[in-house]
Amino acid sequence: VSLWLPLALAVAAVAAGQSPLQRRVVRDVLEYFHGRSNVHFLFRERELDGAVERASHGRGEDSSGTFVQLRLGLAQTSCRKRGPQRQCRVVENRRKPTCLACYKFDTSDVPKVLDKYLNCGPAHHLAAKEIRQRDEAECRAVEEAGKGGDAQYLPGMFAFSRGLPA
Repeated sequence: VSLWLPLALAVAAVAAGQSPLQRRVVRDVLEYFHGRSNVHFLFRERELDGAVERASHGRGEDSSGTFVQLRLGLAQTSCRKRGPQRQCRVVENRRKPTCLACYKFDTSDVPKVLDKYLNCGPAHHLAAKEIRQRDEAECRAVEEAGKGGDAQYLPGMFAFSRGLPA
């Protein structure tokens, strides 16, 4: 119990400092990650790093929405993905993937996702120069979603992502 108590407190502290859109992105990333066929155990949020949230503006006074970018560190638990989920404790010395998430939300009362980009993998893999450059380019394209006024924008028009092995 004494081993995972600091982790539980850290996760609670992280969640307390998140905006509603950031919490929504974290939930979506976990859902995406658990939906992958090569993931057999449940994962939980380990750390949130470099969260960015900014409203962007299109032409005139119209806002094109809010851009959210974050890196989410995950930790594997002892619970199988398809089994009963009681007392899921973090398993030390297991996979600790990191996910980069970039989302663009519109300005409606219940913000809709205009575009998103997700990339999950081992932290050292995401730090590789080629992957980091691709991630930066994809996130810039996501941030631009909804700008430009006349051109119709369709979700996923610019961000194409393939899940990398974790």
